[in-house]
Amino acid sequence: MQTIREVMTPDVQTISPQETIQRAAQMMDDLNVGAIPVCDGERLVGMITDRDIAVRSVAAGQAPDRTCVGDVMSTDVRTCFSDQGVDEVMSTMGDVQIRRVPVIDAASKQLVGIVSLGDIATKSAGSADEALDEISTPSAPDRSPTRH
Repeated sequence: MQTIREVMTPDVQTISPQETIQRAAQMMDDLNVGAIPVCDGERLVGMITDRDIAVRSVAAGQAPDRTCVGDVMSTDVRTCFSDQGVDEVMSTMGDVQIRRVPVIDAASKQLVGIVSLGDIATKSAGSADEALDEISTPSAPDRSPTRH
């Protein structure tokens, strides 16, 4: 069984919930990523994605240089353990329609990396097609509609 440790990206960059979304967007650009784990000290408290910034902040008219990551980040974060099997994590990603999962060390409970569908597709011995199909199915917007 291939484990997440074998396919994950280690030493992932994180951001504090007190940083601005402008800083988060700059980091995403510099790192060429679409999501950054949010940590309060050593503790994972959320994820900030390019979609969070666009939909929850910019579309709502918030100023990027004055809006904190903690105000728009996703807090219901699915995680996995570094010793979990790739197939199990890939199945969960498909079930909940997510493309990236922070990886936690089971012993220390610390963030040790991140695994993306791309990592699994390029580094895994299995196939990511089924998870990609499930993840790519459209879902409802994650904000309430604005009434005019």
